[in-house]
Amino acid sequence: MQPFGPLRSKCGQKEWVMSDANYEIEEDVKDQVERNPVRAQMHKQDARIKELEGKLLEATEAQRKLMFVEAGVDINAASARYFVKGYDGEMTADAIRQAAQETNLISATQMKPEVQAEQNAWNRVSKAKSFGENSEPEVDWNTKIRNSKSQDEVMQILAQASQASQNI
Repeated sequence: MQPFGPLRSKCGQKEWVMSDANYEIEEDVKDQVERNPVRAQMHKQDARIKELEGKLLEATEAQRKLMFVEAGVDINAASARYFVKGYDGEMTADAIRQAAQETNLISATQMKPEVQAEQNAWNRVSKAKSFGENSEPEVDWNTKIRNSKSQDEVMQILAQASQASQNI
């Protein structure tokens, strides 16, 4: 049993020496980093690059979602999520809208809000134009009331004026 005693102590010593050696190597690396300002700057720049790459990825994803919203795709709909995730075409609102119409996510008659507002404005202008061409000349209600001869006639003129104002 005695022969194992000295071996055991030597094994324990080697393990202690090795762990001590690792500790010394770690200290040397830290000292080299502190002593080498270029390496320290490189580590800082690497960390900054990783941070900026993360922000770029977030911004790119936000821009991608914005293009789908501008195209009229509801990105919160279950079927649209797969479309948004799998779309690899041109990243313009018109191209996305066309692809969404092909996959029946949005109807062909559905328009962008700006286009719809402009179309409504043109419709109002054309209605006003056609109203001006087809309508009778403007009635001067004040003159009619002044020229009336009885109270009943004034009441009829007021009723006509009320009716005409509702038809406009």
